[in-house]
Amino acid sequence: MYGDPATVRKILTELGDTWAVVGLSSNDARAAYGVANVLQRYGKRIVPIHPKAETVHGEQGYASLDAVPFKIDVVDVFLNSGLAGQAADEAVAIGARAVWFQLGVIDEAAYERTRAAGLEMVMDRCPAIELPAMR
Repeated sequence: MYGDPATVRKILTELGDTWAVVGLSSNDARAAYGVANVLQRYGKRIVPIHPKAETVHGEQGYASLDAVPFKIDVVDVFLNSGLAGQAADEAVAIGARAVWFQLGVIDEAAYERTRAAGLEMVMDRCPAIELPAMR
């Protein structure tokens, strides 16, 4: 419902290769860490977004989306559903082209706002599952 195959494919193959991963830290036990690694293996540049602004997988981290000094194409959100909408709004504000909410992250109001702003969006999906399936 929130990630039709055409939109998933478009985000993964057409909308750019710089992905901000919101909630990504150096904690290798967290899902964001593994997913970011898969994104890199498929040629995406990852940008860790976390209050600690840690370097992860060799990429400089930033404390917030608006602190990133270059263009972000896709914002991949690893926050709980109650916090994810704010990240989607920030993605709109910085001019991202798409927002991706990870498995279990659903905010229908944020989806409507993001789509109304002209961005592509999927929710409750994982690019680390979708990318290998496209090959």
